[in-house]
Amino acid sequence: MAQTHEQTVLVTGAAGFIGYHLSRRLLESGWRVTGIDSCNTYYDPSLKRSRLKELSAYGNFTFREGDLSEPDVVEALFQETRPEIVVHLAAQAGVRYSIDNPRAYIESNIVGFFNMLEAVRQHPVMHFLYASSSSVYGNREQTPFSVQDRVDKPISLYAATKKSNELFAYTYSHLFDLPATGLRFFTVYGPFGRPDMAYFKFTKAIFEGKPIDVYNGGNMLRDFTYVDDVTSCVERMLLQPPSPDETGARNAVYNIGNNQPVRLLDFIHTLEEAIGKRAELRFLPMQAGDVEKTYADISETQRDFGFAPKTGIQEGLEAFVSWYRVYFRV
Repeated sequence: MAQTHEQTVLVTGAAGFIGYHLSRRLLESGWRVTGIDSCNTYYDPSLKRSRLKELSAYGNFTFREGDLSEPDVVEALFQETRPEIVVHLAAQAGVRYSIDNPRAYIESNIVGFFNMLEAVRQHPVMHFLYASSSSVYGNREQTPFSVQDRVDKPISLYAATKKSNELFAYTYSHLFDLPATGLRFFTVYGPFGRPDMAYFKFTKAIFEGKPIDVYNGGNMLRDFTYVDDVTSCVERMLLQPPSPDETGARNAVYNIGNNQPVRLLDFIHTLEEAIGKRAELRFLPMQAGDVEKTYADISETQRDFGFAPKTGIQEGLEAFVSWYRVYFRV
């Protein structure tokens, strides 16, 4: 029997990939969860509806549909739900989409983020956690990427919005004593994932017998991080807001990655094994805005939260493929 928690956790982007998995973990642990999501059409909304259907089976889950770039929506949400902890995951994701549709990123990742900060300023919370991204590191030569590194050369607008989120959060932490923790996620994957991500596209193409696009000769390195490892870490963080830093701001940023980068071609071969079918590869040059490698230094996250990712790429991809077969009936 899960322990019932008194606190209400507000999860924004609850119909999204990480938002769904985190909400489900918290619900199973006995937390009260309020979710909000705009269920936009960036990718097939039916996937988001399916996630919400699973979450709505829990008696301790409530959901509101709304767009966080509208201040009235955010204010009403806080007035009604009075959350003690906020995990702000709602954002416009994707590097390449930010090149063609920059306005979506400003609306969601800048305006929406600002509205959330104003809400927690007016309705103080015990802890405000928010999604940042490994994209903030840009194309760094030095690995692994440490939270101590300077990150002032983002190579996509998506990365720039995430870096600005960290700056905004620091300012609000400093000015208004907001306990804020930024979560730099490294290529999170797993069941019920995002169809715009490479592993999902690869799986679809392999099942359909279509070629898959492999950029930069397959010589990309990614710190693929299984979603259950991510959510178990975030749950641990909820009740541990940062201590004041040297300026008095209760603000911190952590890497949430696997600390074991995998070469893209090796990743594809592991996926082929999980599916039981070979992929037809179409090699293409590097794409604009993409980074060659991601590699998380997770020493601070290990030290402060006992974070120890335990799901290897083979186990993680097998879990994804078995979900995919059932969900898409293939």
